[in-house]
Amino acid sequence: MILLVIFILLSLSVIMIWQGIYAGTGFEARGIKLPATSKSGFAQKINLRKIFGILAPLMHKIMEKLRLSESIKMRLDASHVRLAPAEFFAIKIFLMIAFGVISIVATGKFEVLYIIIGLAAGYLLPEVYLNQQIKRRKYAIARLLPETVDLLSLCVEAGLDFATAVGWIINKVPSNPLLEEFSFVLEEIKWGKPRTQALKDMSKRLNIPEVSSFVQTLVQAERMGTPVAEAFAILSEDTRAQRFQRGERIALQAPMKILIPLIFCILPVIGIIIGGPIFLQFMGGNLLKGMGG
Repeated sequence: MILLVIFILLSLSVIMIWQGIYAGTGFEARGIKLPATSKSGFAQKINLRKIFGILAPLMHKIMEKLRLSESIKMRLDASHVRLAPAEFFAIKIFLMIAFGVISIVATGKFEVLYIIIGLAAGYLLPEVYLNQQIKRRKYAIARLLPETVDLLSLCVEAGLDFATAVGWIINKVPSNPLLEEFSFVLEEIKWGKPRTQALKDMSKRLNIPEVSSFVQTLVQAERMGTPVAEAFAILSEDTRAQRFQRGERIALQAPMKILIPLIFCILPVIGIIIGGPIFLQFMGGNLLKGMGG
């Protein structure tokens, strides 16, 4: 029993160390140059459209009855995963069945509890992956926004309008998540959507406070007739202040996050190392003999 507890604690320690080193906000946070791909890495390795496209019509009918299409579509757009909602739902159903079968094979018998755990794991794994993609993408966009606003301000002050300035930046700057969103906004504008509505849709799709403030300032400037260059000057200061405040919040959360591995992983190991020999001597009676001698 003691060995099992030690093994679990060591495993948790290794997992938490790995998460700290290779988390999604690690190397990307330093370079902030994420690869511009039309599909995520998971979708590149496996052509999910061909595998799960057959089940898509059936999944679409199920999703219509459960009213899940709109919410899944918004989350897929926010994560930039190039899958249809029906295809994503088909993946979840497939993983539920697979994990349910694995739980039966692993236990060798029909245990309802293990099957429920397997089904829940299969259903939640794609959601966890999608949440990680959304979080990683939002973090990158929030970090990139101040520099992009500065470039837009320079272009507008040089005499370009907003759409032309965005197009110039997209062509000249290495691709990143924020420019991918701006590219989509330009495409919507070319197809006839008003610029204000396209920006509002981007703000709703991303749901990032910095982007919402950016869009709101542009919309107010256009509505009140304020020069766009002045709006960008104000935006540049605001976005940098918001990024600084975000960094302060993350720094303040660090002590609380350190407590989790400290309490559950480090302190038990220290207790075992220090108290283990004393406990073994006590159990063997050597400690009492030494005290008596």
